[in-house]
This record gives sequence, C-alpha cells and structure tokens, in this order.
Amino acid sequence: MKSTSTKQIVDNRKARHEYFVLDSIECGIELCGTEVKSLRLGAVNLKDAYAVVTKDAQVYIEGMHISPYEKGNIFNHEPLRPRRLLLHKREIYKLMGEVGQDGMALIPLSLYFKEGRVKVNLGI
Repeated sequence: MKSTSTKQIVDNRKARHEYFVLDSIECGIELCGTEVKSLRLGAVNLKDAYAVVTKDAQVYIEGMHISPYEKGNIFNHEPLRPRRLLLHKREIYKLMGEVGQDGMALIPLSLYFKEGRVKVNLGI
C-alpha cells in the first residue's frame, strides 16, 4: 500500500475569506531548481497570486512571489515570473468553461509537497 506524504509549504487563508470557493483542483507546477530550494525554506508568498488560462490551453500562475535562493548565485530565478501549471487537457478545458463565466476566478489556495513534488491547490 502506497502512503501519500504531504508537507504544507504555504496556505492562502485570506483567499477563503475574500472569495467563495465552489470547487478546488490539484495541479503540478513547473519550477526551476533554485525555486524548489526556496520553497523548501518556505520563502513564498501567495497573497496577490492568481491563475489565468491562455488561448492556447495553458494555465499560468501570476503574482506568486518566490524569493531568490540565497546560495543560488547566477542560477537564481525571477521572483515574480509567471509559472506554468501542469494539468490534463480535459481539466484545462473544464477550467476554461468555468472561468469564462462572469465573476469566476482561479485563486491558489495552498502550496505543498506531495511525494516530493510541488503541488498547487487551485480554487474556482
């Protein structure tokens, strides 16, 4: 039997107060090496973060601040760069339909490690 170990990195508590969350979806995130090291230290802020679905069926998270890794020198990353979220096509098309309605948005609720991989819990 496989055990699923999760380690919470950050929780966006304010999002549940500011938005009415209808549904949530778990997705992966595309990161650089130094970004993962910064996440292990907990140097991330989800306060102003949101996700967008592009016309070419890609989902990006914008406004998520991951602080540069202290020992990363030239391999460090941009703190506020858009990061691609990893979802199946059918999940992306479902999100496109839901976000297309008036007043709907994609907000990251939490960020956590699940079996060594970084996952994002998106709220609709």
